[in-house]
Amino acid sequence: MNYRYFICDVFTDQRFSGNPLAVVPEAEGLSERLMQQIAREFNFSETTFVFPPEHGQTRKVRIFTPVREIPFAGHPNIGTAFVLAHDGALGNIDSGLEVVFEEAAGFVPISINKRDDGLISCELNAPEPLWLGKTVSKTVIANILNLDAGDILCDTHEPQEASVGLAFLFVEIASHEAMKKAKINLEALSVLSDQGVVPHIHLYFQSHDEFDVRVRMFAPLDGVLEDPATGSANCALVALLSHFNPATEGDFNWRISQGAEIGRPSVLNGRTEKREGGITGVWIAGNTVLVSEGILQL
Repeated sequence: MNYRYFICDVFTDQRFSGNPLAVVPEAEGLSERLMQQIAREFNFSETTFVFPPEHGQTRKVRIFTPVREIPFAGHPNIGTAFVLAHDGALGNIDSGLEVVFEEAAGFVPISINKRDDGLISCELNAPEPLWLGKTVSKTVIANILNLDAGDILCDTHEPQEASVGLAFLFVEIASHEAMKKAKINLEALSVLSDQGVVPHIHLYFQSHDEFDVRVRMFAPLDGVLEDPATGSANCALVALLSHFNPATEGDFNWRISQGAEIGRPSVLNGRTEKREGGITGVWIAGNTVLVSEGILQL
């Protein structure tokens, strides 16, 4: 049986930048084993498979890395919404459209908007409230990143697990130069597993230049040495920064750069809502462009 697929670049308006994604928009009949094999064949950080809804929403979406299925991710949701809209599967989007994807982490609402220049922009609402997990010493993290302990900032928080649907370990870096030098020590990374800490490391530097934040994300144990644009991690990052912001009320916005260090520059727009000291909403948005489409012959 043949299955259509699309390849798009997410969190960019230029082909061959951003984060590549493969989408199978009509995946009925595919087994979990086949989906994992297809994801490994594409070998992108994620591949998505779209099914009819089971709980009355727009579609059911399953997300696979090259080595496992995950409950939620950012650029797969943005890219999948784009592909369905571009393919006409969602009807007319000229006036904007709201869809909801059913995923293992929960329902993921996404706003789809067609810009005046024809580009399609999507914004997702994180499916879970902010969760904070374990912290790790700066000495341990510096060793994993091949950096000096002085390159790790702990004024706001120690290296900290956080999630709004998928967990990452967040590490604030003292300078852009230090962040650019970071390189994962795979042997040292095993320390995190021994401590029961998620081994997906999201570095950030608050640059306050044309971007508010510059970031890098490493997940080598998931087959992703470095990700060009990580919507789920940046969702959690802006929620984390809002959590530690001393203001008890506010609407906060971030323009985020990722992927420049590996030649895949990406731009993500994050925002949060904070009320009475709690994070009440987290969103991440960006553009997507189509690169190719084809047929899987199975």
